[in-house]
Amino acid sequence: MAVASRLAVARVSPDGARPAAAAAAGGRGRSGLAAVRLPSTAGWVRRRGRGGAVAASPPTEEAVQMTEPLTKEDLVAYLVSGCKPKENWRIGTEHEKFGFEVDTLRPIKYDQIRDILNGLAERFDWDKIMEENNVIGLKQGKQSISLEPGGQFELSGAPLETLHQTCAEVNSHLYQVKAVGEEMGIGFLGLGFQPKWALSDIPIMPKGRYEIMRNYMPKVGTLGLDMMFRTCTVQVNLDFSSEQDMIRKFRAGLALQPVVINTVTLICSHIWTDTDNNRAGMLPFVFDDSFGFEQYVDYALEVPMYFVYRNKKYIDCTGMSFRDFMQGKLPQAPGELPTLNDWENHLTTIFPEVRLKRYLEMRGADGGPWRRLCALPAFWVGLLYDEESLQSILDMTFDWTKEEREMLRRKVPSTGLKTPFRDGYVRDLAEEVLKLAKNGLERRGYKEVGFLREVDEVE
Repeated sequence: MAVASRLAVARVSPDGARPAAAAAAGGRGRSGLAAVRLPSTAGWVRRRGRGGAVAASPPTEEAVQMTEPLTKEDLVAYLVSGCKPKENWRIGTEHEKFGFEVDTLRPIKYDQIRDILNGLAERFDWDKIMEENNVIGLKQGKQSISLEPGGQFELSGAPLETLHQTCAEVNSHLYQVKAVGEEMGIGFLGLGFQPKWALSDIPIMPKGRYEIMRNYMPKVGTLGLDMMFRTCTVQVNLDFSSEQDMIRKFRAGLALQPVVINTVTLICSHIWTDTDNNRAGMLPFVFDDSFGFEQYVDYALEVPMYFVYRNKKYIDCTGMSFRDFMQGKLPQAPGELPTLNDWENHLTTIFPEVRLKRYLEMRGADGGPWRRLCALPAFWVGLLYDEESLQSILDMTFDWTKEEREMLRRKVPSTGLKTPFRDGYVRDLAEEVLKLAKNGLERRGYKEVGFLREVDEVE
């Protein structure tokens, strides 16, 4: 389809880089409004009407009047606007962690989390993000801190050029959190799944969208509440230069997720197999010859919505699709039509192993200790930001079937690197892929291979 035949709103930061990394259910990532150049055949995309909606947490008020209803073409153009030349590619890393009382080993309550956020804001110059009268996050430049449903503390890092910068950012954040937390008798644990606390032990954060999700999850899977309250992840967000580049990276990322996330047996990965299969999983259509930006939009249009944000309130729209919304058919919000801000918020409620926004999110890995947080972005940067390594991965996985990819996703969480695959084991595959990642980092020339040292130690 000709994505440039109409005008649409697009958001980028003033320097052309993407927003700060944005996470699965938090809607993070901020930027200003600007004109965006699409690929060469697309021309310029400008503001429609008098402006556009900029995402925030919670979402901003929809004060801007759109001159025309959104169309599917606008939604495709939004994704296309993420294309950028290789010299502007960046690395965005996100990680979550559990807070606990050092003396009792119990989970911390919102009041304690609020005090930590206030302490970070006062001592380290963060700006507060509010929902009603509650502080629910912090922002500083292009990085942000947000809260997952059970109070998991998340850093959404700024888009950075090298892994050295990414690791320094993580180190600085953990220093700040430790400095404030220790004075309150609070520690933080890097772990993919919390086996000690029952769901009833874990506090619920005062965020309207999480209340909607909590009520909806038991209707669509048996493990959704465990996902919300008892898991932590680490992910890396990476750029693409064109639709074809996006497709190649998307396919490589999806094929390898079971290998990357399961260097040890992991419960968190198993939880995602029965959370909500309408919005999670391996997305087999990504491997179809017809796949591109438009096909991802078609998929997202049919994923059931969670909410619409109007008049400072979250409206429960579970069970309805974004396509219904575009046609003004939401019974919960009669006559309302979406803006691009609504579309951006909807995209954050889709949870596949790799997620497309205006960049690609590699989402499959469990959270872990600090020493491994830098290994995940190093792994994916070495594979996807180096043309030779990327092509080797595509050649390696070209003839994997849909059934094989799904088998790996479901079996590796329990049998790990010992999972049989074709003529060998997943361990053999992981070793080969790790070599490709190291080679890719070597060719980048930033002396980043050392960040993969922790992966070598996994058995």
